[in-house]
Amino acid sequence: MRKLIAGLVLAGVVAAPAAASNDTITFAVIGDTPYDAAQEAALPGLVTSVNADRKVRFVAHLGDIKGGSTPCSDAYFTRVRTLFDTFADAVVYTPGDNEWTDCHRAAAGGHVPTERLAKVRETFFPHAGRTIGGRAMRVTTQASEPRHSAFVENVRFFRSGVAFATLHVVGSNNDRQPWFGAAETSAQRAARVAEFTARDAAALDWIDETFATARSRKAEAVVLMMQADMWDAFSVANGIPLDGFNMIVDRIARRAAAFRKPVLLLQGDSHDFVDDRPLQTGSPVHGVTTAAPNLHRVIVYGGPRTTLARRVEWLRVTVDADAAQPFTLERRPQ
Repeated sequence: MRKLIAGLVLAGVVAAPAAASNDTITFAVIGDTPYDAAQEAALPGLVTSVNADRKVRFVAHLGDIKGGSTPCSDAYFTRVRTLFDTFADAVVYTPGDNEWTDCHRAAAGGHVPTERLAKVRETFFPHAGRTIGGRAMRVTTQASEPRHSAFVENVRFFRSGVAFATLHVVGSNNDRQPWFGAAETSAQRAARVAEFTARDAAALDWIDETFATARSRKAEAVVLMMQADMWDAFSVANGIPLDGFNMIVDRIARRAAAFRKPVLLLQGDSHDFVDDRPLQTGSPVHGVTTAAPNLHRVIVYGGPRTTLARRVEWLRVTVDADAAQPFTLERRPQ
């Protein structure tokens, strides 16, 4: 079994670069941006930076294309989609909670979240099995399965001996937090529970299928991409429930442990850059006892934390399935 080691780069200084290989693939990862007007204005510069890197083959956006208390308008979604299409390469996007789950907030427009989710799918997933972006690519979509026909956003593809998959798993405890707070009606609660139940089942099946396909195709690594930080430190410290992720964490732990080869989990949601192994000995927070030390987790930087941090940056990931160090990570402040 290969050991997953990530070489980190900050401010352009490379540490432990991956060896050159004909099977190498490089891609860009962003998340939690644009969060406000300043980041929206800065996004074209980030696009230019990514487009200038000729080795980048696709761009992954890990969700949250707006702040949680800004309007969830059709016009805004269209503006972001237009910006995404200025990337020279394919854009693989998985939704975040801010663009649909949290749209019930008054400042966000007081929408029914499932109505906004339908608009997100219409805007960012107009053609099932095909990404957006300048050079759209064909992908396998879960929407091709009758049982999960709504989940056009869950996609899978293979590149350079690596299985890539997106999972629609979002913050706000994976949509377990009440819509409209204490004013949530019984009908709204029933709709929310039904939404969570269907999406959670789809994600669990997609995890199973991704690892099964990775084994059958003899993939050397798996890369999973989602929005939610399922181990959010603030929630843990303040007793905020994370039980909406319990089954997802358990399934990933079991499948990653059985796979035994490197697994990279890319997340956004909590804004600060994190590089760790949250399943080293299991996950007590989620009641998971299965250890998956081969799973490496990275949270991309995003979202304005302070006035001085209202910037955007992207993460350059290089995968070389034939190398002893298959993943090299480089932070690229824009």
